[in-house]
Amino acid sequence: MRPLRELVFEALREAIVKGDLAPGERLMEVQLAEELGVSRTPVREAIRRLELEGYAVMVPRKGAYVASLSAKDVADVFEIRTALEGLAAELATERITEEELEELERRLHFVARRVEEGDLSRLVEADTEFHDLLYRASRNQRLVQIIGNLREQIQRLRAASLATPGRMQEMLAEHKQIVEAVARRNGALARRLAEQHIENAEYRMLQCLLEQEERRGAQP
Repeated sequence: MRPLRELVFEALREAIVKGDLAPGERLMEVQLAEELGVSRTPVREAIRRLELEGYAVMVPRKGAYVASLSAKDVADVFEIRTALEGLAAELATERITEEELEELERRLHFVARRVEEGDLSRLVEADTEFHDLLYRASRNQRLVQIIGNLREQIQRLRAASLATPGRMQEMLAEHKQIVEAVARRNGALARRLAEQHIENAEYRMLQCLLEQEERRGAQP
């Protein structure tokens, strides 16, 4: 059975991703514990993890708040990620081993299963592992380190993008195309597909932000 703190973290992360907990909203331990039917301890632990992954910020003497996320933040992160993902896919096509290629295809299978289940948290995990394998297969440690520095921002944007209607299925189709290009050792195509994959995710993320803004604007 999964630890309670993990279930609480996933519930809060999903609420942030879907906009139920809005940017700038205070994360009240007592209130959240009551709403989730748990003690304050797993909520406190979940909030710490949300902070580590970029979903929350701690304000001295005030408490924890949902981290703000602007369209400029999204554009900046995706601009960098598009370039890095494209490079990683092209290099991986040239340098991936047969064993890693088999593992990439297994990772694709795991992603497909999570899409079928509609489990956002586990899909985020499977998607992360898929991309991590491509990064490692690039055999460029500097590239891996740079992407690692963006990990928290990427995780939040990845979850929010995947939560938009229809994106899970689109993402799976895009992953399949990337794997096919890598398997055919077509570096130029793999790069183009990887870049398009990230651009599509950015478009979905910006849509999500716009809808959240419209919902907040419609509130009395």
